[in-house]
Amino acid sequence: MIELRDISFAYDGHGVLEHVDLTLEEGELVLVSGRTGVGKSTLLGVVTGLVPRFTGGVLTGDVLLDGTSIVDQPPRERAHLVGYVGQDPLAGFVADTVEEELAYGMEQLGIEPGTMRRRVEETLDLLGIADLRSRDLRTLSGGQQQRVAIGSVLTTHPRVLVLDEPTSALDPTAAEDVLATITRLVHDLGLTVLLAEHRLERVVPFADRICLVTGDGGIRVDDPRVVLTDSPVAPPLVQLGRLAGWDPLPLTVRDARRQARSLPTLSAPEPTAPREAEPVLAARGITVVHGTQVAVRDVDLTLAEGRVTVLMGRNGSGKSSLIWALQGTGKRRSGTLKVRGDDPATLAPAQRRTHVGLVPQTAADLLYLETVAEECAAADAGADAPGGTCRGLLDRLAPGIDATSHPRDLSEGQRLALALSIVLTARPPVVLLDEPTRGLDYAGKSELARIVADLAADGRAVLLATHDVEFAAHVADEVVVVAEGEVVSSGSPQRVLAESPSFAPQVTKVLGAPWLVVEEVAAALAKAVRG
Repeated sequence: MIELRDISFAYDGHGVLEHVDLTLEEGELVLVSGRTGVGKSTLLGVVTGLVPRFTGGVLTGDVLLDGTSIVDQPPRERAHLVGYVGQDPLAGFVADTVEEELAYGMEQLGIEPGTMRRRVEETLDLLGIADLRSRDLRTLSGGQQQRVAIGSVLTTHPRVLVLDEPTSALDPTAAEDVLATITRLVHDLGLTVLLAEHRLERVVPFADRICLVTGDGGIRVDDPRVVLTDSPVAPPLVQLGRLAGWDPLPLTVRDARRQARSLPTLSAPEPTAPREAEPVLAARGITVVHGTQVAVRDVDLTLAEGRVTVLMGRNGSGKSSLIWALQGTGKRRSGTLKVRGDDPATLAPAQRRTHVGLVPQTAADLLYLETVAEECAAADAGADAPGGTCRGLLDRLAPGIDATSHPRDLSEGQRLALALSIVLTARPPVVLLDEPTRGLDYAGKSELARIVADLAADGRAVLLATHDVEFAAHVADEVVVVAEGEVVSSGSPQRVLAESPSFAPQVTKVLGAPWLVVEEVAAALAKAVRG
């Protein structure tokens, strides 16, 4: 159906893709995987026509649709055939409300009004966003915006759907719903889907093939089990299968449970007793209201030095509103907030950064200079830190970024790593991270987990909001779950995560509580071998 033939792409003399051949058949879902910055978004952009028209660079080779070359067609002439949803949905919106955004693409294609109305209603129901139809797009949570962006493409009924990390801002349940919907479109309507995603645990069960972008300009395309045998990026189930020597590798929790019967009896990990720690941030009765909507309702929260607290909850539950209120910029209707005796809301911005550091969901909001080197130098100077501090953090999170690159030219994961490095350079006593793993691969998340652990070891209080249950299982000392703006559960990750079918990590689903991560199983297996 769609064929990439001998595709090569270079940017500023640097080869990103070299002699790539890829054929997408009708009615299949192909997952594009690989480390951060290897060229996954570039590969998608070649299919949509966005590369090189909106990126610069030199593209050679051909793109064929049903045997006809479309490589010279601009994106607007492919829009009715190839639908695209990027990493940042808000950047692609052109209307004011949800319903208008869903209809916009069809208006440009001249679709008859009655058909437009029917498709809008079908899409609202399909994605579970009917209650948002009249909402201003700017008032939606990140996950809600993502679903609207997908819906705005689906209404045009494209033959090929290209998605760049479509579940990165979604809670686990919403992500499963969206992927199940996409899979139904693939199976029932013959839609072809090309999807890039870092959280492979969500997508692998739905994928017909995996296209691994290797980082040397090439790709490997094959059945998921074949590619994942030695892929540098693999979900926890596959890591568990590799560790235990299971063949075939499990791709679903059901498969892994069956194979887990072959494991020897293992000693369960001992829970770590919480140590006494001095409170750094104390929030009491925090209430945040947006217009007539109560986003946060009478929340009490204490963050202690040396501890990592993970904030979880479904999309729109109030996590981001709470984080901005704790940072001091977000207005609160009521409640008190103290960080080392000061209320951040009453401080000047420069003072506030020395009390509370925040990395927002849209990391690019913190980037304003012309090069990565300038951003890092400004961060070092602003924090009175030794030269190279910011760059050292960046190299741990996303190694190999060119210092002369413009921050806006980086991938989503690389921009996030840069913004996080800038905030951490100031080393405030409280660090707030809103969805910090968006765009990071497993290796990047491991480095981020180590940095978070180092911050805690240095006495910092860390609060991070995330939908990434696997990351939460690795870093959390405490988990707080919110719903409708209220705290509904809090406690150790062994208790809170294991209690919830939605937030339980894959290892917990396979082996049960108190198991959380593959590393615990590896340690127990090694102990069993030693006898």
